[in-house]
Amino acid sequence: MHMNRKKNIVVLGGGTGMPVLLRGLKEYPIDLSAIVTVADDGGSSGRLRTEMAMPAPGDIRNVIAAMSEVEPLLLKLFQHRFEHRLENKNGLSGHSMGNLLLAAMTSITGDFYNGIKEISRVLNVKGNIYPIANQNMFLHAEMEDGEIIAGESNIPLANKGIKRVFLQPDPVLPLPDAIHSIKQADLVVIAPGSLYTSTMPNLVVPEIGEALQQTEGKVIYVCNVMTQAGETTNYTAADHIEAIVDHIGEGCVHSILVHNKPIEEEYRKKYAEENASPVVYDIDRLQQMGLEIIEADIIDHSQKMLRHDTGKVAKLLSSLI
Repeated sequence: MHMNRKKNIVVLGGGTGMPVLLRGLKEYPIDLSAIVTVADDGGSSGRLRTEMAMPAPGDIRNVIAAMSEVEPLLLKLFQHRFEHRLENKNGLSGHSMGNLLLAAMTSITGDFYNGIKEISRVLNVKGNIYPIANQNMFLHAEMEDGEIIAGESNIPLANKGIKRVFLQPDPVLPLPDAIHSIKQADLVVIAPGSLYTSTMPNLVVPEIGEALQQTEGKVIYVCNVMTQAGETTNYTAADHIEAIVDHIGEGCVHSILVHNKPIEEEYRKKYAEENASPVVYDIDRLQQMGLEIIEADIIDHSQKMLRHDTGKVAKLLSSLI
């Protein structure tokens, strides 16, 4: 019986990188779970957090869209954002329809996680979606000069070296189902995205770190392709891993997936305007850390900005189990 069960893949993250992975993985015959950050405090998410004292819905909304199997028009409606009018900062201006639906469902069910489950049912989501916490939480960063910056959106703007990030209130209580899913996983994927503001908020919850230590499955980090100004300026691949290890301890990450082809000049120029450059793959240091290194061309070359290729990455990840 055990041989026939579907394999479990759990993806941790937030931001733009996570939905890319999930869109590809949902096509495979696996049990898929997503554990998503709710520390976002900008834009529509930030306003709903303040007005309704609920966790940030934005990253959850994008994950629901990536994992759902509904008519394209319904998905378009869910992802629709009302025009942002400067003269009208209130009302619907700048809000995303999906965020409003999540806020409404949280009100109706009295609970953010129940709201997510109900909307997932309506939108035929393939897999489980867990917010990292069921409560409103705030990301803080201690900078290398000792300054403490509060708020996810403010951290990169400080443009200083980040020593560590942490969550308030302390402790943040993760959902037991999320912890259980990591412990039972055949493969845990740490998704690419803003290292300190999308990836870390999930990892710094102590029970999540412990579950990563205890899981029988393999833990793989899908490395960012470009650095990010104000967060990972000049970071190499090993620096990304080192930051994760500094936050949650040794032995949590077993493998790293890196893009191994040169980045085209047109992309380099575009990113240079944002003070971003390709992440250097310092293979020797990664090997010294005892990591399994998986190299491949994992970029979608048809996109205007550098994005991981949904199909290529999903195929590679599912081949690991």
